[in-house]
Amino acid sequence: MLLTGMLLMPVQGTSTNNRQTTAQTVTAWKAGERLSEETVRQMGIDRLFVVEAISDKTFQRMVGKSYKKNCTVPRSSLRYLKVVHRNLKGETVVGELVCHKRIAHDLIAIFKALYQASYPIERMVLVDDYNADDEQSMLHNNTSCFNFRKVAGSKVLSAHSKGMAIDINPLYNPCVRKNAQGQVIVQPEAGKKYADRNKRFDYKISPNDLCHKLFVQHGFVWGGSWKRVKDYQHFEKPE
Repeated sequence: MLLTGMLLMPVQGTSTNNRQTTAQTVTAWKAGERLSEETVRQMGIDRLFVVEAISDKTFQRMVGKSYKKNCTVPRSSLRYLKVVHRNLKGETVVGELVCHKRIAHDLIAIFKALYQASYPIERMVLVDDYNADDEQSMLHNNTSCFNFRKVAGSKVLSAHSKGMAIDINPLYNPCVRKNAQGQVIVQPEAGKKYADRNKRFDYKISPNDLCHKLFVQHGFVWGGSWKRVKDYQHFEKPE
């Protein structure tokens, strides 16, 4: 569905209460919906990027999926982000994330800059839409953040478990590692053809990439710079 400016309140001379109502409207839009350029113009860029506490409705989507029974992260430490991003066609798409409150405003600033630069992100919905199955989320090139889970192939909790890490366009920026037998493992498996970083293709993250530069400027570490594992989709902020 393409949402147009017909749905919006006037933005000229709005009061504080009206601005809050407008922001709530942005939050109410479903992730994956496209916004018209007229909608974006009327809203203004700042009102398209929202941080909220985890609502009961959002939490119900997460319980038993990304927020598992043994989750040690308090719900109060997490934040729900509603943002917009560009796809490869240049269309404005509504996206959503759950992250730790410590990085919420970093992510808002980063995604706002990426949007203004028309940096393409294909999909951004909660990993719970894939039953918190990381492989399925990556397979659909879904950008995601919080998921209480272990690092693949280990017993160690991932930085995603605290909402301190995010994976960007993961199908085209796979995680490449060797197992104990020396076999090369690529995750997602469908991303094998993108493991060769000498090739040129859409969504590719590299050290000269704007996405990489912005995350590093905000204090994140890129998994693509690690030595033993190359996790090209992954950015995390040290605690």
